[in-house]
Amino acid sequence: MKPSTDWSHQWIFYLTAGFLFGAAALRSLLYYRNTAVIGQVMALLMAWLLLFVSEAMISRRRPRYFPIYLILQSILVFALLFMPDASDFYAVLFFILSMQIMQRFSPRLGAVWIGMFTPLMTLPLVRTYGVSKGIAFALIYTAGNVLSAAYALATQRAHAARVRNQAVMQELQEANRQLQAYAAQHEKLAVARERHRLARELHDSVTQTIFSMTLTTQSAALLLDRDPGRVGAQLDRLSQLAQSALSEMRVLISELRPEKVGKGGLALALRRHLADCHLPENLAVSLEVKGDQSLNPEEEQSLFRIAQEALNNIVKHAQASQAQIRLHLAEPFWIEVQDQGQGFDLQRARNSGRVGLVSMGERAAEIGWRLQVITSPGAGTRVRVEKKPSEGRQP
Repeated sequence: MKPSTDWSHQWIFYLTAGFLFGAAALRSLLYYRNTAVIGQVMALLMAWLLLFVSEAMISRRRPRYFPIYLILQSILVFALLFMPDASDFYAVLFFILSMQIMQRFSPRLGAVWIGMFTPLMTLPLVRTYGVSKGIAFALIYTAGNVLSAAYALATQRAHAARVRNQAVMQELQEANRQLQAYAAQHEKLAVARERHRLARELHDSVTQTIFSMTLTTQSAALLLDRDPGRVGAQLDRLSQLAQSALSEMRVLISELRPEKVGKGGLALALRRHLADCHLPENLAVSLEVKGDQSLNPEEEQSLFRIAQEALNNIVKHAQASQAQIRLHLAEPFWIEVQDQGQGFDLQRARNSGRVGLVSMGERAAEIGWRLQVITSPGAGTRVRVEKKPSEGRQP
């Protein structure tokens, strides 16, 4: 609970207690003035007030003091009610004790204590007013005790609820901070993984191509003096390698600046990519789309990147002249990228930790889809990503 809220409840309690005690003291001065017992009455009231004021300080140091305090205060009120020609108004002091009880004890134990106040009030009231009036007064003051205790109990429960809410809020804030930290860490790991993949791709493709260009250039330089007629073939080879390096660099640059799936959806994004990605002249890629249902933006973006990665692998590794992209935008949802290239040993590629396969699998898993790669040496490659059926539709 906030400090201001705590203070407001304490202020209401002490203000109510002050009014009740002030009323009892003022009635005593008016009722017992010019009598011999005025001194005894005021002494009992001052003793009650002293115990009330000092209770909080003593209870903080001695937690077991509060039951003793209740007994002493009850005895003082009982003594006031048994004063000669006593009036009923001293019973209002039990209202204060009832509120204190509910602030310190459980509701069940508090009800027992408050129930004990009833006979303490009833006996002197019956002695003073008779059975009928005494019981009537006792019932009225018992109702006052119950109402006072109910207010104190409601205040205590509101305080406990606010404390729990604050604890839950703090836990949620801490969980949110941890989630933000995890998201930041995940983003850093994703960036590092992407850099590592691009570095491996650069080493495995462009670096090897440039190394071959260097060897071809050195070979052409040696043949220039020994056999000039063979230099032309080496230069043709050098031109092919340069074109291959240029194509691979374009692929890597496109991955550094990935396209976004726009309002036109996945099919339009794939068509635009095929038109702008500068595919090799000896590679023809077709796109077939069936269905017109839509996917959510996260699914479309991940599927686009998977198709882009599969197409990049065809350009760099498949040595294929034809490839097909099939997109099925109806139940069941799936996308396939297939080529008629040289294929590869899937198990060996997985054991070697081939980054492209890992990246496609992670992207599919993030959106809850299933990745399947079907390939073998000399038989081409088919990459299929399909949406997992919901639990309700599984057989």
